Amino acid sequence: MASVTYEQATRFYSGTERPAVDSLDLDIVDGELLVLVGPSGSGKSTALRMLAGLEPLDGGDIMIGDRNVSAVRPRDRDIAMVFQNYALYPQMTVAENMGFALKQQKVPKDQRREKVLEAAKILDLEPYLDRKPKNLSGGQRQRVAMGRAIVRDPAVFLMDEPLSNLDAKLRVQTRTQLAELQQRLGVTTVYVTHDQVEAMTMGHRVAVLKDGILQQCDTPGTLYHSPANRFVAGFIGSPAMNVLDVDNDGAPRLAGVEVRLADGGVEPATVEAVGFRPEAATLADGAPLRGRIRTVEDLGSEVFVHVQIATGDATSEQVDVVVKMPPPFAGQPDDTVGVQLTGELHTFDAEGTRTATTSAQFVA
Repeated sequence: MASVTYEQATRFYSGTERPAVDSLDLDIVDGELLVLVGPSGSGKSTALRMLAGLEPLDGGDIMIGDRNVSAVRPRDRDIAMVFQNYALYPQMTVAENMGFALKQQKVPKDQRREKVLEAAKILDLEPYLDRKPKNLSGGQRQRVAMGRAIVRDPAVFLMDEPLSNLDAKLRVQTRTQLAELQQRLGVTTVYVTHDQVEAMTMGHRVAVLKDGILQQCDTPGTLYHSPANRFVAGFIGSPAMNVLDVDNDGAPRLAGVEVRLADGGVEPATVEAVGFRPEAATLADGAPLRGRIRTVEDLGSEVFVHVQIATGDATSEQVDVVVKMPPPFAGQPDDTVGVQLTGELHTFDAEGTRTATTSAQFVA
């Protein structure tokens, strides 16, 4: 096992104006499961491939433990990678697939069999060792790919969206198994996903990237409650935080309604946008911020109400907010409702940096 360190790691692709990964500084401690997350094109997969040695560095260094691996061949980096498509050999059995890397390393047959059986026991694959991949379910194939990585006893696991080919129910089940397996093995793991729910439920820490630049790296709870900037606030959470531009002539106003900040909060005149989670608001008849219900998502245990608020006369001058309500909810699309704050409000400056977390009210 080992730590991983990116030191100003940079990767350019020819024909592009900006780096795919731009001066990435990131420390991953020994035994940690760190998730790289971001939208398409954010650089998360490139960062993983740089660590794997599949992409060269155009600047900076990457360390595994105390060893600089920036110019080391992939096979000499002591890493094991699990790909999105599992990359299993169709002509081989499960046992042969899991032991193939060891065979290439000239590991004796008895020792290979022992390691494969040990990994199969951990992954509940013992009944399937003589089957071919075509006779396995998606979840079983994913576990075979994991087993192939485990038997190598690497210093670092690299996982590139390994659950993306599974259906929604199996993804939830398998990500729990993966998190438990990583905790049991204690191997440093770098996990890439575009699914922020997956990131929040699996990672010890989560690194959020945008346009190749690290926006914030912290625990899931800190990302949710104390996002560093407007991008992280709007990306983390399902549904995402409501982040809305405000007019400010000395006091922030949304659709003509004052956003009155609690005493001791940020200086009101500096606020360019405000954000609040769906659970930090409620629908109330007397609330001054008025809007029209667009849709109601009734999930049984919770209800998410999408409300459209007009901020001007033009159709384009409208904003949507999501409010979490307890069931049962009687409102219907096109009903007029009022939105009031009941929890934390986040304020953002002109650069999009979060400046404060405070309480506030909408005041006519």
